[in-house]
Amino acid sequence: MLDHLIKGATVVDGTGAPARVADVGIRDGRIAVMAEPGTVQEAAASSEDATGKILAPGFVDPHTHYDAQLFWDPYATPSLNHGVTTVAGGNCGFTLAPLNPARPDDADYTRRMMSKVEGMSLVALEEGAPWNWSTFGEYLNQLDGRIAVNAGFMVGHCALRRHVMGEDAVGGQPTPEQLQQMLDLFHQAMDEGAWGLSTTQSSTHSDGNGQPVASRHAGPEELLALSKAVSEHEGTQLEAIVAGCLDQFSDDEIDLFVDMTAAAGRPLNWNVLTIDSAVPERVPRQLIPSERARKAGGRIVALTMPILTPMNMSLGTFCALNLIPGWGDILGLPVPERIAKLRDPDVRTEMLKRADSKEAGVFRRLGDFGRYVIGDTYSKENEGLTGRIVNDIAAERGQDAFQCLVEICANDELRTVLWPMPTDNDPASWELRKQAWQHEDIMLGGSDAGAHLDRMCGAPYTTRFIGDCLRGRKLATLEQAIKMLTDDPAQLFGLIDRGRIEEGFHADLVLFDPETIEAGKATLVHDLPGDSPRLDSKAIGINAVWVNGVEAIRDDVVSGAVPGKVLRSGQDTRTVSTK
Repeated sequence: MLDHLIKGATVVDGTGAPARVADVGIRDGRIAVMAEPGTVQEAAASSEDATGKILAPGFVDPHTHYDAQLFWDPYATPSLNHGVTTVAGGNCGFTLAPLNPARPDDADYTRRMMSKVEGMSLVALEEGAPWNWSTFGEYLNQLDGRIAVNAGFMVGHCALRRHVMGEDAVGGQPTPEQLQQMLDLFHQAMDEGAWGLSTTQSSTHSDGNGQPVASRHAGPEELLALSKAVSEHEGTQLEAIVAGCLDQFSDDEIDLFVDMTAAAGRPLNWNVLTIDSAVPERVPRQLIPSERARKAGGRIVALTMPILTPMNMSLGTFCALNLIPGWGDILGLPVPERIAKLRDPDVRTEMLKRADSKEAGVFRRLGDFGRYVIGDTYSKENEGLTGRIVNDIAAERGQDAFQCLVEICANDELRTVLWPMPTDNDPASWELRKQAWQHEDIMLGGSDAGAHLDRMCGAPYTTRFIGDCLRGRKLATLEQAIKMLTDDPAQLFGLIDRGRIEEGFHADLVLFDPETIEAGKATLVHDLPGDSPRLDSKAIGINAVWVNGVEAIRDDVVSGAVPGKVLRSGQDTRTVSTK
């Protein structure tokens, strides 16, 4: 007997093939049958009429940071709501394991690092996860049987370094003995199911003490030794971040990426390719590593987002503005001193000059303060400003835009929420994105779901993109869009029997209304441990989501079931060779 029969759905199977109407039956967590409507003879415990609805494979999000959130939110919301059934975690060199049992304080260091570098609530990290593991395998075991999505995890370079080198991981170089210990620890993590290595050399990544995170101190020899270790395990990968990921790679960064993927004989993915018609030379430059990697026996894949994800800013708390050259020193001052500095015309002039400099790279996008929209305000002086554009307010007050913005924020003691309007929402940028999506070494992703919780909400990119393809810009067909969200990432990671609707595959499925599928506006909610805030987005038009054949979402409400599986390398992933 079938567990459930979905009748008359328009099936988009993930391969890019034309949609077709079919009945799809689920049994024992798998797709048991897909047949012409009305021809399934086997009885079903339950069924539903899906006429006019689209049935697609569950979406695969290749870049998340759900490593901690899954402990207090096994549903990985809002990703699951938006049809995501499989998430890849442990990215950017940051994982919660392994932890050295001889140094209990390492857990506190890790929490503070994650809070700083990935914008996670420190209270939620402290109260929401058990922190009762030391090995990577013990961490994975804690998630087994208690999550509603499928989840696989890279092992973070920072955790490996900290485990072996302690405080010397920041600023130090490993001895030959320490490097071997790191490699042994890494092999153990992959034996226990880690998907491979994630690492960062990005100048934007600092720990809770404001110091460059551990992996930023690693030299090429260390990175290549770890990359070669990846080649010795089935179903493994590389994920890496360098400073040039945000704008344009240096020659040394290109060499490093090519050497790493060639040493591993495995794909390397990086995050995130920003496409902007104002910088037309960026995409060709960022694809040079991919071209060179193929000649060297490797493969390098760039992740790029198919939507513009708003990210709020603040002069009061750490955000991307702090990463503009020269801004961090000012925005790191105590609030009264910070306000005094910001009110100094000479200081503002120098800040604007630095924000518009070549060294600011991609952060130059944040320097047009007249296009900022005022979000939440907290003072009587700012009443009525929420939702207004700074340029309009500045014109009324006879001020320049940055001066106006500073005075608004000063009235709120710098608590004002600021929303930059995107500068790359022009037709030319969207045409560049459409062209880029066709490239074999560019893949959709980069949501950062589970991170930067009160700053951005990238998780709904799936529903927003599909809605745009169906009723908006229509830059891709529905079949193309679904393939880019399902089979493409599943193939990159070597996921076994996932990413398609095919008999025998795991029944990870999403049923949606093509007339209404969309993502709701991001709103601030206080539902994290410790009542900490995060941005959430309602899923519109998603009828149901199944994970391993079990209904996990119905009409944007979680069922309470936890049918997800921890996906371990070699068991749930096959080797994707680059040779």
